Amino acid sequence: MQMPNKKQLIQLVAILALTGCTSVADMVGYDTASLNEAAAKNYSQVVQQAQSQRVLDNTSHTSRRIKTVFERLKPHANQANQTGVPFNWQMNVFRGDELNAWAMPGGKMAMYTGMVDRLKLTDDEIAAVIGHEMTHALLEHGKKAIGGQVLTGLGGSILAGASGVDANIVGLGTDLLASKPFSRHQESEADAGGVRLMAQAGYNPEAAISVWEKMSKLEGSSSIAILSTHPTNQTRINAIRRMLPELMPIYQKNKR
Repeated sequence: MQMPNKKQLIQLVAILALTGCTSVADMVGYDTASLNEAAAKNYSQVVQQAQSQRVLDNTSHTSRRIKTVFERLKPHANQANQTGVPFNWQMNVFRGDELNAWAMPGGKMAMYTGMVDRLKLTDDEIAAVIGHEMTHALLEHGKKAIGGQVLTGLGGSILAGASGVDANIVGLGTDLLASKPFSRHQESEADAGGVRLMAQAGYNPEAAISVWEKMSKLEGSSSIAILSTHPTNQTRINAIRRMLPELMPIYQKNKR
């Protein structure tokens, strides 16, 4: 088969860019179902490792609170799922001082006890964090990150005179599926989706503001992994405040 020339490769990248990063991931074999399955396997390994290190927390009061909030949000997350593939949502809690939580594709989630204990989060504030991470999964931000990697890698290949997408461009390690930073735009999307989920579940969306106010007080700490690429706290607080007139009636209707 004849190798495409540089001009043809540039045209290919332009076409891929127009289709969007999610479609690019589909084109190279990381459709939603496949990616969710791969994430589930990776997640299982992460949980097993946590269990072997005795940091998996199934018994503490903090763990029970996190899982109770998670279960209350889950039906609303299922209703919001527009990926075409049902999610098998799971939440595990890890003991540790890290102020962090994450979600893998397909709804595989984790939260550290330090997030709740150090910030003294209320249940409504826990819902803000979990809803935010759920929205990352629902909007397939991990999948878009893979599509972006493919485009970036393919662009580099063109400059090097290569003729295709190297399979090594697309990694499926935990760093990509869980802790790879999302863009600021994606973080803003996750904020907006998260406060909507919490209002639907009967949690006060105003609590999302207090979470970031608490985070602001500790922003200089190197242990706050969740702050690394997020919008500034005041920016996200302002955006949430603008949503409250729409969300508060939803919360009032559903609060328990």
